[in-house]
Amino acid sequence: MSQYKSIEWREGVVRMLDQRGLPLSTNYIDYTDYREVADAIRTMVIRGAPAIGAAAAYGIALAALHGEAETPNQLKDIITEAANVLRKSRPTAVNLFWAINRMEKKLIDPEFSDCATLQKTALTEAHVIANQDVQTNKSIGRNALPLIPNTARVIHHCNTGSLATVDYGTALGVIRTAHEAGKKLDVYVDETRPRLQGARLTSWELKQLGIPHTVIVDGASGHVMKKLGVDFCVVGCDRVAANGDTANKIGTYNLAVVAKAHKVPFYIAAPTSTIDMTLLTGEEIEIEERGAEEITHIGQTQITPNDVNVANPAFDVTPAEYITAIITEYGVAYPPFEESLAAIMESH
Repeated sequence: MSQYKSIEWREGVVRMLDQRGLPLSTNYIDYTDYREVADAIRTMVIRGAPAIGAAAAYGIALAALHGEAETPNQLKDIITEAANVLRKSRPTAVNLFWAINRMEKKLIDPEFSDCATLQKTALTEAHVIANQDVQTNKSIGRNALPLIPNTARVIHHCNTGSLATVDYGTALGVIRTAHEAGKKLDVYVDETRPRLQGARLTSWELKQLGIPHTVIVDGASGHVMKKLGVDFCVVGCDRVAANGDTANKIGTYNLAVVAKAHKVPFYIAAPTSTIDMTLLTGEEIEIEERGAEEITHIGQTQITPNDVNVANPAFDVTPAEYITAIITEYGVAYPPFEESLAAIMESH
């Protein structure tokens, strides 16, 4: 387990590591209200699809625990309101909606005779979601091991480690598992503009783990592949459509295209909670557009002229044709993904 926690429950409060301050400061914030949790998700105090899902689950648990209700039905109304608020916090990561729907199914449909039982059930289910995430990540790492050479150069985009999950990580968990298995990896870390999750967060995590790495600008990946050689790329995801099209942090599509041009395997680490079989293709995935200041400023320093037009999509969609395999906790899916992903989802 990591020494730091992206999110945890502590005696009636949800504690989150404020990732906006990393790597220069390590501050934790306590939340007691689901509206605060929604704001923490929206402002990226916590980020990463699995971590967002756990945060939403604990947000609903807070609503149940602190809701002023005299009857179970009144408390269910509070839970429904909390779920609606949390759903609006970020649109792209399917884990957010998956966790909320799971909590609602557990809490809204059954008959509860008293509020205390409903509150206990809410917290128990949130704990289950959080604990399952850790085991899911470890299974993804184990399933990826046969794909990883004993000595390899790898490019990783964004941040997908313990900071982006409850613990361990998805794509970074693949790298961590290989490192712990004795494989010698040299990781090239995309800085990941505009919020620099790679430079700030992934590099920080890799330092904690003692894994050799080099931070590069996003546009250097082609140069690194051509001049130094890369054995594979591995990234996480926020949503996978039924055909294998994958939404992930902006810049992932560019990396996948360059990887294919250089015949470098391109792997997606995807817990099945991010696979959305209701969407036929990635064209149906809603892409979050974030504020212009993320582009025009670095911290408090403005780097563009005043009043410039800015487009700031937070994610892009990588077409399935650029993806070598999708690694899940239940096994590895290969093209055609319409068949392999359906088989994995139907069998579990």
